[in-house]
Amino acid sequence: MFDFLKEKLSIFNKKIDEGEIGFKEKVSALIIDREIIIDKKKLDGILSELEMILLESDVAFEVVEEILEKLRERLNGKRKKIGEKLSSLVIGELKTILLEILGREFFDFDEFIAEKIKEKKPVHILFVGVNGTGKTTTIAKVAKRLLANNYSVVISAGDTFRAGAIEQLEVHARNLGVRLIKHKLGADPTAVIYDALKHAKSRGIDVVLSDTAGRMHTKKNLIDQLEKIKRVTSPDLTIFVDESIAGNDAIERARMFNEAIKIDGTILTKMDADPKGGTAISITYVTGKPIIFIGNGQGYDDLVKFDAKWLVERLLDVTS
Repeated sequence: MFDFLKEKLSIFNKKIDEGEIGFKEKVSALIIDREIIIDKKKLDGILSELEMILLESDVAFEVVEEILEKLRERLNGKRKKIGEKLSSLVIGELKTILLEILGREFFDFDEFIAEKIKEKKPVHILFVGVNGTGKTTTIAKVAKRLLANNYSVVISAGDTFRAGAIEQLEVHARNLGVRLIKHKLGADPTAVIYDALKHAKSRGIDVVLSDTAGRMHTKKNLIDQLEKIKRVTSPDLTIFVDESIAGNDAIERARMFNEAIKIDGTILTKMDADPKGGTAISITYVTGKPIIFIGNGQGYDDLVKFDAKWLVERLLDVTS
């Protein structure tokens, strides 16, 4: 995982540390506690290369700009010990900055459900995102997690545009032993979700998980539909689902969904197949909302709580 970025950073590190320290610098360093002051010109050259590496790793342009600005502020004029690699300082500060970005919002899904159920039943979770990104499978994974925590679950087939989406949810619901509420193909998705909530409330069901359509080629109709669903069904949590490997496409879709209907967090699928890793950082930045889970396989248990430190360590675990 993330082999692309690791390879780029390994080359980057070697370039940073190739130069010899000149005579004048050595003499100055002896006077200033055997330290060297990092030169602005050299730092600018390093950051220019780092900019390209980050952009190629699916880190969005505005995120890269903030990262580079913070690196300039923290490293320009800073002292380093003789023999200490500049690459280590750059990577160390980069890790800190990425953790700051990813840590701006923190969300514990299990804790949220436990507290929300004390207030009301059912808790309604709405899943949004484009077709083909693993949304229905993700709903099943979340259902499995809830069942494992002894919550009762109903799934609502709110993507009434695609017969395949309803059929997939039927298979998952049958495998998991949960009830699926569905209407005929082409039905009003708001009515389907409303019926699921009504069913859950009458039977004391803890959580309703609602699927929605993701027809990007009819963007206005999709957004109008989602706005209606949110207005009528008042979800407690709106989760955007997309593929980590989609890169900049996923980032722009996250931005669009968040601006249109306000998401509460993201689940990224196929993280195990992502060689770059920058999508999670960018989506967190552009939406201002946390990554809640990552999917790292097709099994029902292949849903892992997002850990910012885990991601950053794997992104930047390179040989200096």
